Amino acid sequence: MRVEFGDNPRHASRRVAITGLGVVSVAGVGLEAFWKGVNNPSSPGGPKRAADFDPTIWLGPKEIRRHDRYNQMGVAAADMAFEDAGRPEIDPAKVAVMMGTGVGGLESLENQVIVGEQRGYSRVTPFLVPLMMANSNSASISMRFGFQGPCETTVTACAASNHAMASAAALVASGRVDMAFTGGAEAAITRAATAGFTNMTALSKEFLSRPFDRNRDGFVMGEGAGVIVLEELEHALRRGARVYATIEGVASTADAYHITAPAPGGTGARAAMAMAIEDAGISATDITHINAHGTSTPLNDLAEATAIRAVFGPHNPPATSIKGALGHALGAAGALEAVAVALTYENRLIPPTANTLELDPGVDIDVVLKESRPFSGGYVLSNSFGFGGHNSCIVFGPPPGY
Repeated sequence: MRVEFGDNPRHASRRVAITGLGVVSVAGVGLEAFWKGVNNPSSPGGPKRAADFDPTIWLGPKEIRRHDRYNQMGVAAADMAFEDAGRPEIDPAKVAVMMGTGVGGLESLENQVIVGEQRGYSRVTPFLVPLMMANSNSASISMRFGFQGPCETTVTACAASNHAMASAAALVASGRVDMAFTGGAEAAITRAATAGFTNMTALSKEFLSRPFDRNRDGFVMGEGAGVIVLEELEHALRRGARVYATIEGVASTADAYHITAPAPGGTGARAAMAMAIEDAGISATDITHINAHGTSTPLNDLAEATAIRAVFGPHNPPATSIKGALGHALGAAGALEAVAVALTYENRLIPPTANTLELDPGVDIDVVLKESRPFSGGYVLSNSFGFGGHNSCIVFGPPPGY
């Protein structure tokens, strides 16, 4: 990615590598279960919970009481990513934590409102504020490992993880830090949130996520956490780290149109995709795969497909949405998709778009259907678009020697 820092060539030339992955998802916990789940999804049904997640593996009883479920998942994913990166010794002042979430500790807030109404507000836990804070996950990760660099949280609905990862990549590229833990976490399948999405007719009445399908009728709520470890490429190579991929370009735009609906024709998404490709210093024809946002809602899927076609024209690289398998994890979605992109490079396979059988006639893009497709390399574009008109796109590149 290009970062402008005046006349300092050292900063301008730093490349950003992904050297660690951690994941908690409805498909399973850990990389093997996650990858198997997105390539061979189980029978549909929703909402989708991470049933295999056991927080006691990472947290003690007291910590569990003081961490909302979304935070528990984020800490677990960060620990797995650190382990996957080899737990390198590094100056803690040179490590950033940049996480994204849509709503933070909503489950804890909702539960404690019920406690207050039923038992009196004097019985509300004194830990409610840290439980519900959207920034509690980034704070918990920094405290767990003693990281003292920038520690921030991005809250831009379903684009939050991509925005957080873009910010983390910029910190590494600038030289401010040598390593960053970044991604997102979400666990918002509560009664109130489900009712809110249901009443706005955003959820699938059939509890079936089928992105880009002509019969799609809404998204299915999911949950989970994904964390990637970023570090300066030469630093990673010197210590013999495995490099999954690189981050080559990022972009962010706003629709400035509607609080929930995308701009007509996906104009904001189109601009973000084009800008990310330009930031990577490549052309649209260099993109060999698109990890689509693909929520399974009628308006969003059509707007994204229209934007993709406008950016890529006849090139039309294969696109997939793993939300068919995972549901929509809101603020954690982009992080889960970044893990999937890294594993696409690792395994040379593009996962299919689960449950999608017949494309909407208005979706004139190459959607990967039914089974995984071989991946030969090149650059991957990953899209995340959120309520409020937030658009964030990241261009990933292959590791050295791929």
